[in-house]
Amino acid sequence: MKKILNYINGTYCEPFSGDWLDNYNPSKGEVYSKIAYSSSEDVEKAYEAAKEAFPSWSNTTIEERSKILLKIATLIEENLDSLAEAEALDNGKPLSLAKAVDIPRASSNFRFFANAITQFASEAHESVGLNTMNFTLRQPIGVVGCISPWNLPLYLFTWKIAPALASGNTVIAKPSEITPMTAYLLGDICIKAGLPKGVLNIVHGTGPSAGQAIVAHPNIKAISFTGGTATGEHIARTAAPMFKKLSLELGGKNPNLIFADCNYDKMLSVTLKSSFANQGQICLCGSRIFVEKSIYSKFKEDFVSKVKELKVGNPFDGDTTIGALVSKSHLEKVRSYIDLAKEEGSKILCGGNTVTVEGSENGYYLEPTVIEVNNNDCRVNQEEIFGPIVTIMPFETEDEALQMANNVKYGLSATLWTNNLDRTMRLSKRIEAGIIWVNTWLNRDLRTPFGGVKNSGVGREGGFEALKFFTEAKNICIKYDE
Repeated sequence: MKKILNYINGTYCEPFSGDWLDNYNPSKGEVYSKIAYSSSEDVEKAYEAAKEAFPSWSNTTIEERSKILLKIATLIEENLDSLAEAEALDNGKPLSLAKAVDIPRASSNFRFFANAITQFASEAHESVGLNTMNFTLRQPIGVVGCISPWNLPLYLFTWKIAPALASGNTVIAKPSEITPMTAYLLGDICIKAGLPKGVLNIVHGTGPSAGQAIVAHPNIKAISFTGGTATGEHIARTAAPMFKKLSLELGGKNPNLIFADCNYDKMLSVTLKSSFANQGQICLCGSRIFVEKSIYSKFKEDFVSKVKELKVGNPFDGDTTIGALVSKSHLEKVRSYIDLAKEEGSKILCGGNTVTVEGSENGYYLEPTVIEVNNNDCRVNQEEIFGPIVTIMPFETEDEALQMANNVKYGLSATLWTNNLDRTMRLSKRIEAGIIWVNTWLNRDLRTPFGGVKNSGVGREGGFEALKFFTEAKNICIKYDE
């Protein structure tokens, strides 16, 4: 059985403990590989390698760093098919989605930051009359930790490590133990691209073991984490007393506000995607749908009809639109909210049942589910489910829609469907979220800041925001004589 090894100091190695975790294929419900069960000893080994590599890498020219990262991007593109197959096998997502989104975006992350670092300039400020000149350097932090989630494995793994490496840091990265395969394969790509030893180190294992060792290490000075809010709280409690820099991209319970003056057909098509893409396992999915009352009945009928047409099936079947959920435990968690919705008096309009796929009878499949709720305060509308479940509910006024959108502890993203420019401007300013999409969804420009407010996180990723996070500003003031 294939073993997923740690990648430390430019080579693959077994965990210090000699222990292994089972890695499941979600579409089959079967163990298909073993994962290194790393501990603090493995993290320390990775740290020593990263520490030794830092002086050289941080002083490597920007042009050379950029050249290596561009080579990594190209190699990811050249290995699109094999990486996409690995992602679909490991995560349960449709192969078509991995080919169209996950792997191309992983390549784009490296390509973008390889180019962005060449434009990341220092600032200078002349104090006329005082004969002083200030200039501000942006210097790499040192050894940094990057911890990524299971829903978009290589996509979000590279979203963190690419800016960290571009900025001149050395990295200890931990992918989710639920979906480690593509991060494991990235090590070989880095070797082929000529990334120096120790610059990137990939340590596998659980959050309480390997993840905690990274967060608690006294000499790892910055942590970038994407995952659940509860885990983010734990990381903050550990890291804050150590004065580490923190970037936390956490949960979401995103509202989708649909007004009667929208482009209805476009809205319906995109809302189907924003509800169920990647089995609803995207932190940006619009899981709470609020519809203006005058079109609510029509929307409910049309939307449910479209949802029923979605094909749940094996990720490797070409016509599959909904693949397997990532794990058995996650499937059970998501299903529990369907039972909860019934207890709360909500109505299941479609879906709600597990699916048996021929040839994959033990896989973790669930029908896309639409629930009609009558109260935004119900738990199904307040708690992050992170699966193929959305709720719908009517509203009468703009103020009511805004109140319901904001009445949740999360604030990651929101989607607004309207052709009224005044309404667009009013609501975009007042909705409590870090990202607002108007008449679109998941339309990302990598130059723009990404992140949320409230319990959805701290800090911003993307563009120069990421490069700023992975560097420290140092101001130098020079007094000169005329």
